[in-house]
Amino acid sequence: MTILVTGATGTVGRHVVEQLVERGERVRALTRNPGRASFPEGVEIVAGDLTVTASLTAAFEGVTAAHLINCGGDDLAVLQNGKEIVDLAVASGVRRVTVLSAWDDGPLEPAVQASSLEWTLVQPTEFMANALDWAQPIRESGEVREPFAATKTAMIHEADIAAVIVTALTEDGHAGESYWLTGPELLDIPEKLRLISEATGREIRLVELTREQARAEMLAAGMSEEMIAFKFMVFGDLPWGPYTVMPTFEKVTGRPGRTFAQWATENADKFRA
Repeated sequence: MTILVTGATGTVGRHVVEQLVERGERVRALTRNPGRASFPEGVEIVAGDLTVTASLTAAFEGVTAAHLINCGGDDLAVLQNGKEIVDLAVASGVRRVTVLSAWDDGPLEPAVQASSLEWTLVQPTEFMANALDWAQPIRESGEVREPFAATKTAMIHEADIAAVIVTALTEDGHAGESYWLTGPELLDIPEKLRLISEATGREIRLVELTREQARAEMLAAGMSEEMIAFKFMVFGDLPWGPYTVMPTFEKVTGRPGRTFAQWATENADKFRA
């Protein structure tokens, strides 16, 4: 069977492709820029834009399972053509799908749930890869400026998100499930920076910002008011969510999740000058 992976060049999608190939699956990778994509040998690369349903017809042809994401375009906005994508998938003969959801669901999730597809929703908390936002300031100054330093989150490794998706796509028993995913540990910002420091061998200073200081710096960096409000809600106001370690990953895959220390070691070069 052929498995279609949308968002194939993304933070999670590239791991989905690699892990499916490792399992011996036939993989078709969807990307808006095929000429710039790099995938393992044997992966079929197709062009298409998730925000333009008509561009996806060839990508879904002959596909029996698909991994979908609920956002697209340059700004990664929530897709508004979710029902059209689902209708195309069903008409093309797709039987099983996974959906990687952002914090806000869009039309894709209810359309999938209302369809004849075997669906699995995958809803991860904060990606460990988000820590790469600190890479440039650490390289340039050895300093990180953040609000909410004491907030503890259960970041999850992007390869572990992919592992759940690959399991749901290739094994029975996951249809109709909504998987809320976290990493195996709760860490605050000082602890995350300590682990990056250990992995890189360099000292990292934390400057904790007030809400007002953080908002001013985010606006100066070009961040939208909507995104600022979202970040403040998630890291300053949310009552649980990323603050709770969930057992879902281990139950689905049968192994413990990767730690932030592992992630920091794997990505240490990105933080070095």
